[in-house]
Amino acid sequence: MAGLRFLVGSLWFLALLRLGATAEAATAAAGVVSVDGRRAIASTGEDFVCATLDWWPPEKCDYGTCAWGRASLLNLDLSNKILLNAVRAFSPLTLRLGGSLQDKVVYGTGDLQGPCAPFVKNASEMHGFTQGCLPMRRWDELNAFFQKSGAKIVFGLNALNGRVPLQDGSMGGNWDTTNAASLIRYTVSKGYTIHGWELGNELSGNGVGTRVGADQYVKDVIALKSTVDNAYRGSSLKPLVLAPGGFFDAGWFNELIVKTRPNLVNVVTHHIYNLGPGVDTHLVDKILNPSYLDGMVGTFSSLRGLLKAAGTSAVAWVGEAGGAYNSGHHLVTDAFVFSFWFLDQFGMSAKYDTKSYCRQSFIGGNYGLLNTTTFQPNPDYYSALLWHRLMGTRVLDAKFNGTNMIRTYAHCAKHSPGITLLLINLHGSAINRVSVTSEGAHGHTSRRHGRKFAQAATAMREEYHLTPKDGDIQSQVMMLNGRALVTDADGNIPRMEPVRVAAAQHIVIAPYSIVFAHIPYFRAPACS
Repeated sequence: MAGLRFLVGSLWFLALLRLGATAEAATAAAGVVSVDGRRAIASTGEDFVCATLDWWPPEKCDYGTCAWGRASLLNLDLSNKILLNAVRAFSPLTLRLGGSLQDKVVYGTGDLQGPCAPFVKNASEMHGFTQGCLPMRRWDELNAFFQKSGAKIVFGLNALNGRVPLQDGSMGGNWDTTNAASLIRYTVSKGYTIHGWELGNELSGNGVGTRVGADQYVKDVIALKSTVDNAYRGSSLKPLVLAPGGFFDAGWFNELIVKTRPNLVNVVTHHIYNLGPGVDTHLVDKILNPSYLDGMVGTFSSLRGLLKAAGTSAVAWVGEAGGAYNSGHHLVTDAFVFSFWFLDQFGMSAKYDTKSYCRQSFIGGNYGLLNTTTFQPNPDYYSALLWHRLMGTRVLDAKFNGTNMIRTYAHCAKHSPGITLLLINLHGSAINRVSVTSEGAHGHTSRRHGRKFAQAATAMREEYHLTPKDGDIQSQVMMLNGRALVTDADGNIPRMEPVRVAAAQHIVIAPYSIVFAHIPYFRAPACS
């Protein structure tokens, strides 16, 4: 079977090479990727890929569409084989538990006054639902699944307990830690491993639904830090403290960072929905526009600058990113085309020292990595898994000399020699034949790697070509080297095998495609 797969992949790749060789000049292009392997320009965390699980009930609807089904933390089928295998495949996957309703969740511990009741739809309430409750029996079930799947868990706490409305529309008063502290103590008593506790969801800056001032939030983060320290006193496992889980506002974030330095908060989290509402009919146009994609550089750069200037030990995470808010858009945010945005976000954020990037959502809405009904992985699941397996923590400077429709990123290869390149072709008709050079090799010269290294004449690289089924970028089926990626009858995630290509050959990038290329013979001192 493996031999057959290799033959199919090889035949497909030969067809791609022939296409690149015979294409008319109008649809063929050449370019050069220059990679500076002398030093890393940034670094990510070891477990960069993260995804979210949310609280939305089935009654959550946007623009007349109800896309959440039974994907909530309260009702998700934890016995589904694909769900378990999809998490396990990352070994480990970080899961951030939270979302808009987290600031309306109470925990069914002994201190809870009143019944542990579910969310009820109510248009007059913030976010359209009443307060809901997490029963401890469900928390036990979730933790059994997390342990079985090997997931690393970040839990988003309700940060509105004890608040009072202020005249300016914000929420004031100190955070009441009672219910959160009770959940944390219960979690410790059960021996459940939690990677981090995060305070609040989208309460920073102007907020979403409501907001809390930065000075007050600082006090509350310090209270969370004290609560965590007390609960884990004597334990060798100290969870991270994360905040604020909101949209970046430079002044608000700076106050939080400066007043919690050097180590009262471990991770500063921000959210990204830069494509606008899910109902937008121009989402695909935005995704395919390099200038629009570049619009996020300012946020990543500014947050890195604030952290560096403050002299804090805190690091940056993207704590939630669904691209298009209000549950995304079917056949865009759950289709092949979204991998252009998603992988570009990975690459761009990594260049600015983002340590982890949490995709909204693992399952649920129209932007899930898994289909909400069938649990079948959507294209972005495979994009994330390839990144996780191929891209190491050290980020290299990579520049593409050619069309701006090719996006390129380079990292030291993960647990392997050499580097891994990520190439994204946003052009719908141009084939690109790409060579790779080493920036700064032998002083200031730059030479094609195939000639630079003596062993390159016989060396091989591994390529993973991602394309949409039938050339339709709004397809929900991703092809790897010409083979559809689907789970088998037992819910197993398919093997993702590369094609091996001689070093002397160009990297041939088909229109509307994505290529990961592992180049083991590329000598990068930064990767030693």
